[in-house]
Amino acid sequence: MDNQDSIVLHQVLTARGRVLMAAVCDGMGGLEQGEWASGYVTKRLLEWFYEFLLRAVQKRKPCWKIRRSMERLVYDMHEKIRQYSLQQNISLGTTMTVLTIVEKTYYVWHLGDSRVYQFSAGYKRVKAVCMTRDHVKGRNMLTKCVGSFGYEKPDFKTGSMRSGQAVLLCSDGFYHCVTQREMTEVMNPDRLLEEEQIARRLREIGEACMRRGERDNLLAVYVKAEDR
Repeated sequence: MDNQDSIVLHQVLTARGRVLMAAVCDGMGGLEQGEWASGYVTKRLLEWFYEFLLRAVQKRKPCWKIRRSMERLVYDMHEKIRQYSLQQNISLGTTMTVLTIVEKTYYVWHLGDSRVYQFSAGYKRVKAVCMTRDHVKGRNMLTKCVGSFGYEKPDFKTGSMRSGQAVLLCSDGFYHCVTQREMTEVMNPDRLLEEEQIARRLREIGEACMRRGERDNLLAVYVKAEDR
């Protein structure tokens, strides 16, 4: 299966607690070009994490400054990809779904058709909420991404992340053939206590997708909040 996806998962312990960034980028424009676009964006995201976000956390910069910094980064990445595509006479771009967690606050930036699910487990039932909207017509026609279209600000969402909650970032190929009910049952945070369990469940979902005929890229990151 062609793989034009790129992934980021970094965590640093600071004086203000753990700071985490996870990202899923699904490239398009042919294998070579798609890999270039998604790889370029994840590289720039990592630079932003270490060069801006960690410093912003230490200096206690407000949410609006963090949000504005990411929007400036997305604009710059969009222009660089657009200029490269014009020079090469090709069309390319990548979806971008980014999660950062600072102390007990999460920030999500999103362009494309990857998704972020938030899982909360309670006494009676497990609840899964899709935190992003798909920028797509039909199944395969993207309307927003980094690079291929006119610049668009990424969708932005922020909120609280409580202990025991979990977040799943995944590319479109990971959720097309799985219902939200199945996803909720399999990724119940109350039942996933070890990293090996999480990795096994993610593999099981991916294998189920392929058995059901999925041929798109499969990529997922699962993050669970715990008090330590």
